Amino acid sequence: MGQQEVYEFLQNHPGEWFTSNEISRAIGIGKGAVTMSLKKLSESDEVMYGRTNSPGKSYRYKFKE
Repeated sequence: MGQQEVYEFLQNHPGEWFTSNEISRAIGIGKGAVTMSLKKLSESDEVMYGRTNSPGKSYRYKFKE
């Protein structure tokens, strides 16, 4: 449970950006598991990421089309 659900969630919302908190709430998986899944998906070049406009170290993610 985890990486596949995150991948499918992002794939089902092409072009939309989400934070790990938003993804966690949407699919009902803990933030830690979502964060690790996003890291692996980013390393395998399956998702894109960028900084949010809010202060702090927040990142947002989207499916790489």
